[in-house]
Amino acid sequence: MTTAATVDPADSVEAAEEVRPASAWWVLIAGITGLAAALTLTIEKIELLINPAYVPSCSINPVLSCGSVMITHQASVFGFPNPLIGIGAFSVVVVTGVLAVAKVRLPRWYWIGLTIGSALGVVFVHWLIFQSLYRIGALCPYCMVVWSVTIPLFVVAASIALRGEAATSTVGRLLYQWRWSLVALWFTSLLLMILVRFWNYWSTLL
Repeated sequence: MTTAATVDPADSVEAAEEVRPASAWWVLIAGITGLAAALTLTIEKIELLINPAYVPSCSINPVLSCGSVMITHQASVFGFPNPLIGIGAFSVVVVTGVLAVAKVRLPRWYWIGLTIGSALGVVFVHWLIFQSLYRIGALCPYCMVVWSVTIPLFVVAASIALRGEAATSTVGRLLYQWRWSLVALWFTSLLLMILVRFWNYWSTLL
């Protein structure tokens, strides 16, 4: 005679992470925003390839100029336009956000994977920021939208995936408590870098 294996309810709960509504909505909004920016950049790139004289809608002035950025090799690091990476990555984020908002509990390994993917995105974004500021000398507004959602997305994904570690580790707890202050510091630092780097142009507008 055999008996059916029993599953500890605590184990099934532990296998999936509960996502707070605010975090779920942020993942969804970040995914939609990033995907919209990536799609727009891809369309603008196609228009530029069709007509080299085309002026992208995000080419506003000598500093805020998508066109100046799109024609550089940094805009196609892997041999194809960078926005295609964003389309694929943010599509995953959108689906994740929809599931989270619908209260579908995804396994912890999934959130860890999203955290790792977001971390790689953060590294890539910072490389692009450096290239835009100090090599290309121009800023792409749609790219900046992607920058602005990637960092908070990483923070939210990490907060969900590593919630247990944050509760048991002193360092983790401090990072968790101060995570949004660190994000605010990052945004402030980036704005200051942009202000200083292009001050010669900004000062002419005063």
